[in-house]
Amino acid sequence: MKEKVLVIHGPNLNMLGKREPEKYGTSTLDEINADIEAHCRKLDIEVQAFQSNHEGTIVEKIQQARDDFDAVIINPAAYTHTSVAIRDAVLLLDIPVIEIHLSNIYKREPFRHKSMLCDVVTGQIAGFGIYGYVMAIDAVDNIFKAQARS
Repeated sequence: MKEKVLVIHGPNLNMLGKREPEKYGTSTLDEINADIEAHCRKLDIEVQAFQSNHEGTIVEKIQQARDDFDAVIINPAAYTHTSVAIRDAVLLLDIPVIEIHLSNIYKREPFRHKSMLCDVVTGQIAGFGIYGYVMAIDAVDNIFKAQARS
């Protein structure tokens, strides 16, 4: 049976390619999702991408992941630094969760240095641009393989 991965894109990521390309690059969210899907196909992983600008909608999607997915990759965007609700939703999961950021949040404004999720996720990837999503997929694939061996 194929593993299923949910990729959650947070607020303003629907504006990628238009929003601060010097920080986030010129790829659109549709292009990033196509790259994610292509990489997952190579690894025989089923993937679903989801984007919302609304905190409660993201919380609900994380809650649904508990029963429907084997791992979550989340770019919480601005909610990284503020959302106790998203943190609490992640705590409900007993599957791998990878936090991802296109930019290195630790090289940005001081208020961005704190992640509300970093201590409750499996791992964090930041600063590698869109390649970070491929790294996150590879990470969950390696976790799946390790679980299968044990």
